[in-house]
Amino acid sequence: MKHYPSHPQSSNTVKRSNIVMKALSLVFAILLFACNRQEKLQVANPIVQTLPVLAINNSSKTTFLEYPASIEGAVDLEIRPQVSGSIEKVFVNEGALVQKGQPLFKINELPFKEALNNAKALLQSAQAAALNAQLEIEKLTPLVANNVVSPFQLKSAKAAHQMALANVAQAKAGIGAAQINLGYTLIKAPVTGYVGRLPKKQGSLVSSADPMPLTQLSDAHDVHVYFSLSEDDFISFNEKYAGKTVAERIKNIPGVSLLLADNTVYPHEGKLDMIDGQFDKQTGAITLRATFPNEGGLLRSGNTGKIRLTMTHDNALSVPQEATMEIQDKIFIFSVSKDNKVSKQPITIMGTSGSNYLVKSGIKDGDRIVLKGMESLKDGELIEPEVTKDLAAVQISKL
Repeated sequence: MKHYPSHPQSSNTVKRSNIVMKALSLVFAILLFACNRQEKLQVANPIVQTLPVLAINNSSKTTFLEYPASIEGAVDLEIRPQVSGSIEKVFVNEGALVQKGQPLFKINELPFKEALNNAKALLQSAQAAALNAQLEIEKLTPLVANNVVSPFQLKSAKAAHQMALANVAQAKAGIGAAQINLGYTLIKAPVTGYVGRLPKKQGSLVSSADPMPLTQLSDAHDVHVYFSLSEDDFISFNEKYAGKTVAERIKNIPGVSLLLADNTVYPHEGKLDMIDGQFDKQTGAITLRATFPNEGGLLRSGNTGKIRLTMTHDNALSVPQEATMEIQDKIFIFSVSKDNKVSKQPITIMGTSGSNYLVKSGIKDGDRIVLKGMESLKDGELIEPEVTKDLAAVQISKL
């Protein structure tokens, strides 16, 4: 068998391929070493965020508690007729301010005048019968004394006279009733106040049995504002103000404010003057009442608003709302440890004071929290604190 010598060009190709492979391996090794070194450098030198940190301290704070409220006049009356008849005249307009005793409606009085005249005629008849009975007694008295007639006849005459006197009294009462009914034909304002709607007009037939009143009259020189407290709020309310009895506590309660429907504050301060005697079994709430002056007539019966109670908290802890985050109906803050590591923890809120939360639990005096930039923070992360001295400095910086 013959052997052929290898081709010189094929041998050179293999050598070049080996050289290329070795070069590529060297480049890959260099790149891998560089990546590993970069990762080690990053681990050895992590990026530390510089964030503002706030120190929490005890201080006296004022909070406002707001409760939905309904407004009623000091006196709200339904004006109803006390006799039946047709309305002859309406003296007022809807929404008018009327004074006590001012005429409102006039019911046709002719039937009641005639009833009064009839009662007067009955009185005259009864008086005549009484006089006749008296004359009969005077006639029989001497006859009985002379034994002309029996004493029985005189006793009968006296009994008839007593009956006649009773008829006179009944007739006088009839006159009084007729006069009262005649007076009811002129309906006057029982109090000073504002007139409501007037569903009945001139010529309308009215009766005391009508389901709808002639109008409503609201005495609103003072207004009563009613609101409710839950059982928990009522317990806190009683603990806050001194006094052994409800009357004593009411005296120690400061003035309250009224927020109108447009969230403006009513210019006059009110005074709590009533706490209901029992809780509503259906709502579990108790009703309180505050009275406000209403000289300008700004408030009307039927208005709504909010009662604002002022509460002063001594040695309270507060945090800016911007330093908190809400997750699943819970409020969290990032606290900063002594070694400047952060941890996310929940806090319990008991109220607000301006743009700050008043904290019931979750932090204590002297703790530090992250003020801003907590969105990208993780538990245990190291930060560089940019210290803010106190909450007042934060509030001044916003001005």
